[in-house]
Amino acid sequence: MDRGSERDTPPERGAGSAAAGRIPLAVVVVDRDGLVSHWSSGARRLFGVDREDAVGHPAADLLPVSGALTHDLHGESMPDAYETYDGLGPDLEASLGRHTAYATAGRARLAAHRQSADAERLDVLWWAYPLVGPGPSRLLVLAADATRLRDERGYDDETAERIAPGFARHTELPASDDLERRLPEILPNMGPGLSGRIVSQVLELGYPVLEFSQFDRVPVTPYWGVPRRPGRARAEEPQPQPQRQPRPAVAVVPAGAELDLEYAAVRERLEFLNEVSSGIGTSLDLGETIREVTSAAVPRFADFAGTHLRAAVLAGEGFPDGPPDATTVMFRVWVEHNDEPGRWDDTVPVGEAFAFPEHTPFYKCMVTGEPVLVPRVTEELSERIAGEFEKRDLRPLIGGRSLLIVPLKARNVVLGFMVLMRRPDRPQFDDMDRTTGAELAARAGLVLDNARMYTYQENVADTLQDSMLPQVTPRMAGCDVATRYLPGTRLGRIGGDWFDTIKLPGSRTALVVGDVMGHGLNSAAMMGQLRTAVQTMATMETPPAQLLRNLDDLARRLGDTYLATCLYAVYDPIRGELTLANAGHIPPVLVRAEDGSSELLDLPTGAPIGVGGVPFEVTRVKVAPGDRLVLCTDGLVEVRGSDIGEGLAALCESAAHPAASMDDACDTIIRALNTRGGRKDDVALLMARLNGIPQDHVAEWPLDADPREVARARRLVREQLLDWGLPQAVETAQLLVSEVVTNAVRHAEGDRIGLRVVRTDALLFEVTDDEPALPAMLAAGPLDESGRGLRVVSRLAREWGASGSGHRKTVWFEQAVTGHR
Repeated sequence: MDRGSERDTPPERGAGSAAAGRIPLAVVVVDRDGLVSHWSSGARRLFGVDREDAVGHPAADLLPVSGALTHDLHGESMPDAYETYDGLGPDLEASLGRHTAYATAGRARLAAHRQSADAERLDVLWWAYPLVGPGPSRLLVLAADATRLRDERGYDDETAERIAPGFARHTELPASDDLERRLPEILPNMGPGLSGRIVSQVLELGYPVLEFSQFDRVPVTPYWGVPRRPGRARAEEPQPQPQRQPRPAVAVVPAGAELDLEYAAVRERLEFLNEVSSGIGTSLDLGETIREVTSAAVPRFADFAGTHLRAAVLAGEGFPDGPPDATTVMFRVWVEHNDEPGRWDDTVPVGEAFAFPEHTPFYKCMVTGEPVLVPRVTEELSERIAGEFEKRDLRPLIGGRSLLIVPLKARNVVLGFMVLMRRPDRPQFDDMDRTTGAELAARAGLVLDNARMYTYQENVADTLQDSMLPQVTPRMAGCDVATRYLPGTRLGRIGGDWFDTIKLPGSRTALVVGDVMGHGLNSAAMMGQLRTAVQTMATMETPPAQLLRNLDDLARRLGDTYLATCLYAVYDPIRGELTLANAGHIPPVLVRAEDGSSELLDLPTGAPIGVGGVPFEVTRVKVAPGDRLVLCTDGLVEVRGSDIGEGLAALCESAAHPAASMDDACDTIIRALNTRGGRKDDVALLMARLNGIPQDHVAEWPLDADPREVARARRLVREQLLDWGLPQAVETAQLLVSEVVTNAVRHAEGDRIGLRVVRTDALLFEVTDDEPALPAMLAAGPLDESGRGLRVVSRLAREWGASGSGHRKTVWFEQAVTGHR
């Protein structure tokens, strides 16, 4: 339906040659297989076939045309008008059935699907453009209803017969520059790649025109908007009937026809919003979502789009607290435009953060949460806005443009806003555009909030997971340790895998790996509980099998659904021995330093933690200095569709590879097993190099439960430290040993006391007696003669502690070799 210049009386003949005629068009894209890949709402109305019944079906079955008048690129008539054909018009039928390198146009009879067999056929004007280049699209077909054109404009039959479709070079038409800018308006709801390719080819092959005579050739553009309604009074007054004559494609909309156009305009906007909705939110990545939201508006709805978000949203933090105000910092997170490249980069750079000044439309949108429409940014307004921003001149960029600012909201809280602008040569934003922009922003706000919540939950999960994993000391007494943790690839990747290293009395180290079955916060919470329980029992020197039994009881008390596997190993570097107990976990790998061989340790599997009623067995393995022990969770070796034995074999092979360091050895294992693909579970890996402690770094003496043995203990320690070349540690060591041995002599029930000194990176002193009760630090008063010994130990030792086993206890402390804490 034409709108043209919207004058109330039709112009004289030839006046329309300088203006584009605007009529509803059916737009169809056909792929290389002859199937419909795009079917516009105009095609649905013209051919009577819904989009879902058209896309993917043969185009030849959906465009039932009999008889055609066709024209070549220059508008010359080819076959005689209205020859009878079965099926499509000759050139359109040929275009649909084979590749063609030229554009064709024609006029044909339409057998509408909605009509009965004896209904009058409609008159159809059509244009067909071949599409070349990458992509499956091969043919663009535009079609219009000539019968409706005739009826609604009041053409007589003689005039109507002279209307024909054709082509003209855009350089041959008046106002060709304007036509080139308006070319995207003929395109349906397509992506920028396809639409840009079509525009370039339409310019090359010729612009669609309506020919009213040999001299009147009016370029065609579709009309998506709402025409100006004729005045009510004028519609009621009798109108003089002008003399009928051939008219260019410029006319007043007849009474009642504007309802059809309003419907078409609303439907086109709904289709735009529907396609935007399907194109945004394809990812939960916040950055990708921001780019999708911004790009959705350009070039179809606006020429410039800039998205600004609050800092809390961009950082993936919690939901923004309260409405924004003058102090709220906004980040410009993405800009999309179809101006020349780089034009906006210096003035509105992406990543800039600032608080928007008051008395600007941006601030008004931000604090009110309502769209702000400025039909045209006047020179005065552009100067006022530019004056609010220091060190930048916005006037050349915003002056004369149409401006629409829409809030990005979720749950009625403003997350940010989007700035939309159109160049002066495009129609200004109107009230319907404000509604469309607000709806676009509402949908964009929803997907942005979803991405924000996902990012926030991921950050919480990562923080929780990191807080539950231990900060492992890389060097323990007699062994070096390296670890790796990889989160699962599933959504909500927090899991229940954990590892730990625990310092035990006697220079021993406990090595633990566990895996709570399942994923999510419940599994992570259970993992935290089990890990804490293991640490507590280990420091109390609970034997490995008993520790797993206690852990099993705890899991059953926590709930019936709690199941976990756990491998607990204790390394004694002085004796060169591993003591292991297993609760349903995959076995560890031991790499022998002597020959570089690796083996899976043959351990009793045991039942998972939480099953109950199953005993746990202990296995002891002799190890040599330099041997390596590798413990991991099943996520490293288990791949869906593969036998776990293959993963264990790959673990043995990769663990045996020589490496320059422990970290390199862990990375080698991760790389080797990750190449198998398909991993979704989280992974915990712990590797320990069992260095041992040489015998000449250990000194032991038996002492009697006699106060005179305190002096002897001081002398023995002094001699040993001097022998090790540590004179700076003598004074402090003698004082602390004196206090601990004195306590043992006073409170021991038996007559035997043991003193041992171990030299590693620090000095470890252990005093053992037959009193099972652990010592307690007392608050001694100024006149008390005792009760200060452990306070002195606590003050001067780097670490100290006490543990009981059976009827004996051990009090130990560590001293740095410099003699300081």
